[in-house]
Amino acid sequence: MSEQDKYAPPAVWTWDDESGGQFANINRPVSGKTHDKKLPKGEHPFQLYSLATPNGVKVTIMFEELLEKGIDNAEYDAYPIKIMEGEQFGSGFVDINPNSKIPALIDNSGEKPVRIFESGAILVHLAEKFGEFLPQKEGRAEVMSWLFWQMGSAPFLGGGFGHFYAYAPEKFEYPINRYTMEVKRQLDVLDKQLAKNNYIAGNEYSIADIAIWPWYGTLVLGHLYNAAEFLSVDSYKNVKRWAEQMASRPAVERGKMVNRTWGEPEEQLPERHDKTDFK
Repeated sequence: MSEQDKYAPPAVWTWDDESGGQFANINRPVSGKTHDKKLPKGEHPFQLYSLATPNGVKVTIMFEELLEKGIDNAEYDAYPIKIMEGEQFGSGFVDINPNSKIPALIDNSGEKPVRIFESGAILVHLAEKFGEFLPQKEGRAEVMSWLFWQMGSAPFLGGGFGHFYAYAPEKFEYPINRYTMEVKRQLDVLDKQLAKNNYIAGNEYSIADIAIWPWYGTLVLGHLYNAAEFLSVDSYKNVKRWAEQMASRPAVERGKMVNRTWGEPEEQLPERHDKTDFK
């Protein structure tokens, strides 16, 4: 890059809505609704509004794992929020999540409806409500630590590496190198942890696994950003072992289908209202 082509930040930043990139049409520097739209509502206590992105899949896997255990009170309705069409800025969705990000959940099982947004918060809410996948005493701190590890680490994988490697309108060496280095460091962290444990937080399956797999598990399995070869993921043997183990769970297989609106028809279940929807 020549001296004259180097970018110099302006004294005051202004928004250029023509900045390009795959998600330019839905990115903006302000929050709030752009239009009025009510959300649909089903018959179950739990109403999920989401999409089968990594963050959305966390919650549908959690629900399906609870149902796999025979917890019928975890039945839920799931409706897709088409983020590329800006449905996350509809008034009904913004009422549930003022941050306008999927997933968002309404829990109608108590005296008053409770809204929960942010995938980690939803996982903790459901784990505590049903007493599953989150130890109450010994091991709880370890699970919570790895859950929050995912919350802090995945933005470097998604908004960092994923954006500059897969979605940015132009490829630049510095950001790709910077975020590739960080993602490989994160994979190394996981690989060393999984060398000593069957699951992320120990030998028991937990919400830490449910939170981390849709990002890092699918990455090493070659289903995220088409970057498996670029990242040399085969070198992370313990992560791959765990990722394959996770992928074989029936609840994971079902959960990754819910609110999916792309791919092969047999991989999609845009709306979910009953366990028979998978047949």
